[in-house]
Amino acid sequence: MSSNDSASASKIRPLQDRIIVQRLESEEKTSSGLYIPDSAKEKPQQGRVIAVGKGKVRDDGAIQPLDLSVGEKILFGKYAGTEIKIDGTEYLIMREDDVLGVVQG
Repeated sequence: MSSNDSASASKIRPLQDRIIVQRLESEEKTSSGLYIPDSAKEKPQQGRVIAVGKGKVRDDGAIQPLDLSVGEKILFGKYAGTEIKIDGTEYLIMREDDVLGVVQG
């Protein structure tokens, strides 16, 4: 992640239990060495958390902080989130509930 990416994303602050994610680039060739054309590629379902909201508001009014933090690599569902574009860079805004897991290591 370049400093320009984080500067662009800092122009928007996610609310409550929402996060801003930047998709990670997918591999351009298969394990057997064949190159995949752009038209045949699926959008990657991995991303890096760029910004997080303050947390989910519980029924009693208290705020429950998010389990995710900025910089973590995550997995999310194929149709999760809403795509947005900030200064020419694509991001996703999604709820923490849309995250399937955190990639360790």
